[in-house]
Amino acid sequence: MSHNQLDQKSQAWSALFSEPMSDLVKRYTSSVFFDKRLWQADIAGSLAHAEMLAAQKVISDADLASIQKGMAQITAEIEAGQFDWKLDLEDVHLNIEARLTQLVGDAGKRLHTGRSRNDQVATDVRLWLRGEIDLIAGLLTDLQKALVGIAEQNVDVILPGFTHLQVAQPVSFGHHMLAYVEMFARDAERMADVRRRTNRLPLGAAALAGTSYPLDRERVAKTLGMEGVCQNSLDAVSDRDFAIEFAAAASLAMVHISRFSEELILWMSQNFGFIRIADRFTTGSSIMPQKKNPDVPELARGKTGRVVGHLMGLITLMKGQPLAYNKDNQEDKEPLFDTVDTLKDTLRIFAEMVGGITVVPAAMEQAAARGYATATDLADYLVKKGLPFRDAHETVAHAVKAAQSHACDLSELPLTVLQGFHPAIEKDVFDVMSLRGSLEARSTLGGTAPSQVKAQIARHRARLG
Repeated sequence: MSHNQLDQKSQAWSALFSEPMSDLVKRYTSSVFFDKRLWQADIAGSLAHAEMLAAQKVISDADLASIQKGMAQITAEIEAGQFDWKLDLEDVHLNIEARLTQLVGDAGKRLHTGRSRNDQVATDVRLWLRGEIDLIAGLLTDLQKALVGIAEQNVDVILPGFTHLQVAQPVSFGHHMLAYVEMFARDAERMADVRRRTNRLPLGAAALAGTSYPLDRERVAKTLGMEGVCQNSLDAVSDRDFAIEFAAAASLAMVHISRFSEELILWMSQNFGFIRIADRFTTGSSIMPQKKNPDVPELARGKTGRVVGHLMGLITLMKGQPLAYNKDNQEDKEPLFDTVDTLKDTLRIFAEMVGGITVVPAAMEQAAARGYATATDLADYLVKKGLPFRDAHETVAHAVKAAQSHACDLSELPLTVLQGFHPAIEKDVFDVMSLRGSLEARSTLGGTAPSQVKAQIARHRARLG
């Protein structure tokens, strides 16, 4: 028998075909060199399927024992890096099945009873993604804890709050960090939601129509820790909503990372000088010796486009597919794998980087003072004296103009000058116009007053454990 005939014989579907697949087509259609990362999920799914087949008397207990023994050896070989992945066998599933048959004979061939690669791959990807979501949930918790930590150290540090990147009102730096904690908390909620819909079993749908073997799908779902079974066989093998949903949740998490990155980059520049990032997260310039570049935040900002691109790719992949399974779906794996890898790496490095941020309170406070950040406080003061807010707003605008012409802060204008804008202004106005006074005054739920920030930190600490 020729080598080509041997190759053909090893392919599960080859008996129908009169000529071997060309090498170019083999390389084009093979997925083994990227989907081999599904091996643990593939073996777990196969063992659950085999255990059910034996319980349902579809295969013998002896066959089950052989399959379990063979899978244990395959696991050991893969973990030791000694498994021979073959391009000719297309994908992770056929590679493992072929090795199993080599090890245990006919029992290995009986494993595929009542299933297809279509429901097998759908199960494997769901099992694998479920595990990755759990890892990502832990990394999101780590990042939130790191942000809560830096918030707790900087509750009383005054940062100019911005709108339109213009100084708006003073806020606690800790309060600003907690805004990102809220974002990443929502990302964790979304991941938990995606996990629930991912954690459903397609196995037993077979190729597309179900099977005539007496399978107990609920038993397999329970064995694998899944929350239920996919209820329609056509949908079970062709649904990739869970992958698209995950990519959408990952894209949002990366957008939050990117927004944070943008602020770190701005704050680190000499024009702001609000923070310093530990040297291990920066690089120098090849020709400018004074430079310290925020490479990690910049790269994360760039990688956000990569993840969002994968989301667009997955949506486009699915939009034209008729039911049920199509080979197009092989293209779901590389974008999904890369999205997982990128998000995990980014979250891990950011949790560490946040711990290495050094805050420069004096620079922040000076910037807040230069931006007339307490103008709204003066307007609120006049409202409490009986002025309608719109009139108070206009009065303060004139006061800001005067401060600008004298190149000083509002709080540095003499009382007599301030009283020229409105006679109701008294000496207590200076407490109101101080940055600290402005901060303390905003004590509504969710506000920036240190008392509120401390309450939120306590809430997050209790939630994150």
